[in-house]
Amino acid sequence: MGAIDSKDACALPQASLALDIGGTKIAGAVVALEGGAQPRIVTRKTVPTEAARGGEAVLATVVALAQELADAAEEELAGIGVSSAGRIDAHDGSIAYANEIMPGWTRQPVGAALEDACGIPAAVLNDVQAHALGEARWGAGRGARTCVVVAAGTGLGGGIIAHGSIVRGHHGFAGEIGSTPNPLGSAALGIGEGIADLEAVAAGSGIEACYRALTGKALSGAEISQAANEGEEDARSIIRQAGYALGVSLAGWTNMLDPDLIILSGSVAKAGTLWRSEVERGFAERISPVQSQLPIVDAELGGDAPLIGATEFLLDMLATKR
Repeated sequence: MGAIDSKDACALPQASLALDIGGTKIAGAVVALEGGAQPRIVTRKTVPTEAARGGEAVLATVVALAQELADAAEEELAGIGVSSAGRIDAHDGSIAYANEIMPGWTRQPVGAALEDACGIPAAVLNDVQAHALGEARWGAGRGARTCVVVAAGTGLGGGIIAHGSIVRGHHGFAGEIGSTPNPLGSAALGIGEGIADLEAVAAGSGIEACYRALTGKALSGAEISQAANEGEEDARSIIRQAGYALGVSLAGWTNMLDPDLIILSGSVAKAGTLWRSEVERGFAERISPVQSQLPIVDAELGGDAPLIGATEFLLDMLATKR
């Protein structure tokens, strides 16, 4: 869906680079472009981000990895597709905003730095948007025209695919579901006074914070999920809350966007049957009957999704310039 057809692909070099920049690691790959087929990862290398060094040092690591992969590539490269944590400026490929997980990453000129160093075009996309594009075209959403992808991990992000293309919005920030209001409001356990956003109850970090506020115990998200599955009532309450809040929010997105399906990915999506049943309950309570059978499915591509999605975004960009 939305991929460049074989006639157009023949005009391009048959390989590209892909980078996935996260808070703990940076993955790089040489990707084979095979005439409209799924981009195929040929060579892969991962290095630690060491985000505490600051944005300039991280960018230097990114550029060095790209140069190393480019030098080792056996074919001419079409460009560099980049998936990065943070909000990406749609106009110049720089980092418009990054949170405290990557200090100093805000305003780093990722696209320009890679183009200057490697001499080939670079296309930069938010990591969840890249994940969404990969899943939509070659993973769980293959064959669909419109879908929503939600990545529920440490944070909570989303990507919207409409008519085969990623929806970025005016600034490039479309899909930030974690920043939408928490539908439970101040009734949410562990939140206290005030109205938090959805990420504060439905992301892994939110689950941990709510559990700690409720019990005084600091457990990881995986430990809370395990405790819930073993019957601990406080853990079950927090997991139920996370799933239900996300389900209600997904119903709202469905009412606005009317997608073919919703794809769930990330560590929280592995929390177990209790979490999943609450997602489905929250969704069912707020959705119209005609949309009640919308498929909510698991992602398929795993860690390859952002690399494949970044490659697809690069191909889209190159197609618009020809």
